[in-house]
Amino acid sequence: MSSSNLLPVRRVVTGHDEKGKAIFRDDQQFATEDIPGGDAAFTLMWTTASVPADCNDPIDGRDRDAGLTLHQGSVIRVVDMLPGGTSPMHRTSSVDYGIVISGHVELELDNGLKTLLGPGDIIVQRGTIHLWRNPSDTEISRIVFVLIEAKPYVFDGEPLADVMT
Repeated sequence: MSSSNLLPVRRVVTGHDEKGKAIFRDDQQFATEDIPGGDAAFTLMWTTASVPADCNDPIDGRDRDAGLTLHQGSVIRVVDMLPGGTSPMHRTSSVDYGIVISGHVELELDNGLKTLLGPGDIIVQRGTIHLWRNPSDTEISRIVFVLIEAKPYVFDGEPLADVMT
């Protein structure tokens, strides 16, 4: 079980054999682990060192050092938002695809606008300042995020910087 008491996430990785035929390279389960602050649990599933990605890269994407995003690359991670948990207000220079798997999450923007998302909903986050909140007192929310580095949004001739508050 993950530290959030949800099931681990299964990751299946394909590749090629010496004859160029498709094979299964890896099939593992990964549990989410609590992050400092205790509002969520993460597990990194894969990264790419570049966009476009290189299918000849022999490195297991989990072994690449990645922060929230990866310079010139992409990241996929699973996030379990714990009941009542709230992320910091933040912005990254990336396009983020968030897919709600279970539970509900509230997305709040820096101007106070909010929207509630549930299972099956998809968020496309484009370099805005925002935070995530699990509004439930009892239910864990699981979200899959794919983050791809992007050029910063330019406002009034100046690129907006990454922010973490």
